[in-house]
Amino acid sequence: MKTITTTADLAAFCTQAANHPYVTVDTEFLRERTYYSKLCLVQLAMPGTDDSTAVLLDPLADDISLEPLYELFRNTDVVKVFHAARQDLEIFFVDAQVFPEPLFDTQVAAMVCGFGEQVGYETLVRKICHAGVDKTSRFTDWSRRPLSDAQKQYALADVTHLRQVYEFLAEKLEESGRERWVAEELTILTSPETYITKPQEAWKRVKTRTNSPKFLAMVRELAAFREEYAQSRNVPRNRIYKDDALVELASLKPSNHDELSRARLLLREGRKGDIANGILKAIADGKNCPADKMPKPDRSREKLQVNPALADLLRVLLKAKTEQAGVAAKLIAPAADLDEIAAGLRDVPAMRGWRREVFGNDALRLCEGKIALTARGSNVEVVEV
Repeated sequence: MKTITTTADLAAFCTQAANHPYVTVDTEFLRERTYYSKLCLVQLAMPGTDDSTAVLLDPLADDISLEPLYELFRNTDVVKVFHAARQDLEIFFVDAQVFPEPLFDTQVAAMVCGFGEQVGYETLVRKICHAGVDKTSRFTDWSRRPLSDAQKQYALADVTHLRQVYEFLAEKLEESGRERWVAEELTILTSPETYITKPQEAWKRVKTRTNSPKFLAMVRELAAFREEYAQSRNVPRNRIYKDDALVELASLKPSNHDELSRARLLLREGRKGDIANGILKAIADGKNCPADKMPKPDRSREKLQVNPALADLLRVLLKAKTEQAGVAAKLIAPAADLDEIAAGLRDVPAMRGWRREVFGNDALRLCEGKIALTARGSNVEVVEV
C-alpha cells in the first residue's frame, strides 16, 4: 500500500483522480486534547476492485501541502464520496475553508434508501459488500509514527469498500428518484454555519433547571468566555470547566477569588490566572447585563395546546407513511415535532422539502379533516373524507 508523504506525490495522485468520476475519502484524527480536530491521516481511493488505486496521505509529513487535495475537492467533475462526513468536512473547512464539491455521503444516502437512521459503515459493508471490517485499530493513536501495518490496513478498508457501497447506493437513488432527497440533506453539511461556533451562542447547549433571565445572562457570559478561551488556545472546552461547573458558578455568583475558591466543581486550573479572571469578569458582565439584553428562555412549548388524540393519529400516519417509503420515522419527524403539528404549528422540518412530500402534506390534510386512517388487514391506509 502506498503512503504519500510529499506534495509532488499528492499532486500526481490528484491529477490521476481527476480523470475518474469519483474518489472515496476518509480521515483519521484526534480531538481529545484539542479544540479543533488534529488531522492525522487521509485515505483516498479511485474506482477499482483492489487496493492498487488506494493511497494513504500523511498530513503530518514534513513540509507537505494539502493544496493538491483541496484542488481536487474544488473539481466539480469528480464526486467526493464520504461516509458520515460531518467531522471530516469540519477539518477541511477549518483548515482551508473548502468543502468537497460535489459531495456524496453514503450514510445520508443509505438513510433515504431504507437502511435506517445513522447507519454505520460496518453495517453497509456487511449488507452491500458481504464483507467484514476489522475494527481492532479504531481507537489507536493516529498521530504516532510509524503507523503499523494493522493501522494502515484498517484505514485503507474505510475507502476501498466505500467504492462498492457508493456505486450500489447511487444506483438505488437513481432508480427511486431520490437524489434530490440526499441533495437537500447535504446542504446542511456544506454550510459554513454548521461548523462555526459563535461564543455568544454557546450557552444554548448548556442544560439548566433555572430559567431566570439574570441567571441565564451569567450562563451566557461564562459559556462565551469558555468558548473564546478554548478556541484561542486550541484546548477542549471541558478542560476549562465542564457544564456542571459552569452552572454552579452561575449559581454561586462569585465576585472575587476567595468566593471563587468555594466552587466545588471547578478544576484547579480554573481557580487562578486568566481562567479565574475570565470567570469573574463573565459573572460581573452577567450581573450587570441590562434587562433588554438578557437571554429570553424559550417557553414556546409550555404554551402549546396539544390535541393528544390528533398527535396519536399523526404518529399512526407517520408510521404508515415511513413504512411505505422505506425510511426511518425519526428521520421524518421526532415526537416533539408531531406534538407541535398537533398544536397548530407548521414551521417544523416535516413540513419542508422531501419530508413534506412523504409525510407533511398528508399530515396537514389529516389535521384539516380532509383524510382519515383505516386499517386494511395489517396495513394502515389513508382514505379521503
